[in-house]
Formats: sequence, C-alpha cells, structure tokens
Amino acid sequence: MPDDPGHRVKVHLDRMLATRGMTLVELSEKVGVSVVNLSVLKNGRARAIRFSTLTAICDALGCAPGDLLEVERGQ
Repeated sequence: MPDDPGHRVKVHLDRMLATRGMTLVELSEKVGVSVVNLSVLKNGRARAIRFSTLTAICDALGCAPGDLLEVERGQ
C-alpha cells in the first residue's frame, strides 16, 4: 500500500513489462519519459500521471489504462 492512506491505486507496470519482454530502459526510450520517473510509477510511489504519459505507455505496451492501473478495494 502506498504511504498516502487515501491512495489505493495499484500500478501493474512491472507485470506488463514482463509480459511484453521489455525493460524499463526500452520503455523509457519509446515513450520519452525518464527511467527514474517510470521507476517511481512502477514501484507505486507516483502521486499522479499525465494522461499524455499514460497514453504513450499504453501505446508502447499495446494495452489499455485498465491493464496498468487498478483501484484496490477499501478496507
């Protein structure tokens, strides 16, 4: 769970990269986002994502936003 108690969005970027046989460096080159910023997203530490970035990631991975993001149920 992320540090922010109101934040229940889980990011499945690691799973999508593994499924596609792609590294974070390769994704970074395809979408024009730094490896550091993608790592923050992958590790669930991001507090926000631009729609343009999400669109570029989805285009590069051939997926939809719902494949990358999930809202965990409240406790």
